Amino acid sequence: MSANHAANEICTDYVLDYFKYLTAAVMTVITVWRFPAVRYGDSHRRALWGGYAGFALALCLYTPAAMNALDLIPVVDLSALLRHFASTAAIMSSLTYVAASYGKSSGTFVPRHVEVSRWIARASYKAGAIGVALLAILFFTVVHRDKPSQDFLIDHAGQGGVAVYMTVFYFFPLVTTAVCGYQWTRTARQAESASMRVGLLLMGIAMWMGLVHTLARIAILWAAVAIPLSLSTVQFLVDVTSIWMDLLFLIVAVGASVPTTRVAASRWKTWCTLYRIYPLWFDLVEAFPGTSLYPPGRCFAELMQIRVPIDVRLDRWTHDIADACEKLRYYAPRDLVFAAEDMAAPCSDPEPTAEAYWIKAAIQATSTEQPSLHAATPLRDKPFVDTEGEAAWLVRVSMVYSHITSDQVQELLCESARMESETDR
Repeated sequence: MSANHAANEICTDYVLDYFKYLTAAVMTVITVWRFPAVRYGDSHRRALWGGYAGFALALCLYTPAAMNALDLIPVVDLSALLRHFASTAAIMSSLTYVAASYGKSSGTFVPRHVEVSRWIARASYKAGAIGVALLAILFFTVVHRDKPSQDFLIDHAGQGGVAVYMTVFYFFPLVTTAVCGYQWTRTARQAESASMRVGLLLMGIAMWMGLVHTLARIAILWAAVAIPLSLSTVQFLVDVTSIWMDLLFLIVAVGASVPTTRVAASRWKTWCTLYRIYPLWFDLVEAFPGTSLYPPGRCFAELMQIRVPIDVRLDRWTHDIADACEKLRYYAPRDLVFAAEDMAAPCSDPEPTAEAYWIKAAIQATSTEQPSLHAATPLRDKPFVDTEGEAAWLVRVSMVYSHITSDQVQELLCESARMESETDR
């Protein structure tokens, strides 16, 4: 029996550690994914990112690897204190996010639940500062920390000082889960899109689960003080609530991701468009330095940089290409566009093929010809209505452009010169 019991404990510990690493990894990925909100987002999005970042840090500090690393610092159970600090910061950001979700109302009437949420968010900063200071004082005074603990709650169960310390800490998630659960559940019914409705509903459910988790943890702590509980009982209750907490964080992650699926798909499409038109854009801005706002880099560096939002970059690239093509008209042979159209006529997609031929040959001409006083015949007008339509056209052009050989360019230039000489006769 003892061997089976030991094997069961090892299996349980393995499952718990797996969930700890899983939830920490998922929240970290979401934090990194939403990082652009710090630079480009408003206070509403930055507050949401702050909540994700705080919870991701707290969950990372809860993993065995982080706890073992912090044990090297000569402060017993420092990982628990830092974890509670990170959670408190995340809670404050979450309250700010909920309050900011309602915007700034200039009307004379503000619903009571909105007014209460905003008041709690404003008060959370002072309360959070007081709470962090109080946690630090209680941690170093009333919590008995003779040796490092494998699990802070289990190893300190039955201590009145720890019950007081954790009750102070749990006050913040108690308020936050109640406020967020009510607001997100209520808002889910009024959401315009199905994805937003599902996302808010999942996050609301997770917050109600968080409220149950917080109340259960407080009950376990004080029950262990009032009624001495066996170590196995405390461990079972704490493990169950830990799995409950990991599950609610996974639901939060799913709920937060559902409304952004459209945005993620749009960003991926834009990223692929940039990748496809990069050869065309790079050669044109290389041919005319100063066309782009910054010197062009290699493909990987350009696609990975985050100094400019991806949709703004696409808009800039389309403008750069258009500006460079206009400059090419002063280097291109006069009848190059007609020669390009004749060469592209047999192709399956002649119009973008002709434009690709023209651009490739005109770039070649810049290395051998001086700019003319008069511009060559322009490219055919395209009925673009937005950047997306223009970018889709440039993708077709760039696909052909990347496969044009130097022999084809020379043949096209020769044909253009022949057509020009016949015209001059």
